[in-house]
Amino acid sequence: MRIGELAARSGVSVRSLRYYEEQGLLVSTRSSGGQRHFTEDDIERIDFIQRLYTAGLSSRTIMELMPCRDAPSDENSDSALERMAQERDRLSAHIEELLHTRDSLDGLMAAARADRDGRRNAA
Repeated sequence: MRIGELAARSGVSVRSLRYYEEQGLLVSTRSSGGQRHFTEDDIERIDFIQRLYTAGLSSRTIMELMPCRDAPSDENSDSALERMAQERDRLSAHIEELLHTRDSLDGLMAAARADRDGRRNAA
């Protein structure tokens, strides 16, 4: 199938499919006229890629996880699980940083309100 049909069937834009191909996440064959051609299996592959993007993973990390899908084995599964655990730890650390930042902003907002209220009461 051509890229437009794949986009329609997978629910992913043609631009995204080209990006996936550029990143090595998706592979097409080319016709003599240079048109990209994809297989039915690519629909499931795109769904897998989309789920990983939704989980907050980068294209580089997704590429590292593809052997688990493309060549299932205990070794590939263990490697993928370890990599996903690393990403989860990274996300957890980022969440902690965001919570700290939010708490700092809450403190600044409380101080600004107190200052504002103090000026109102003095008037």
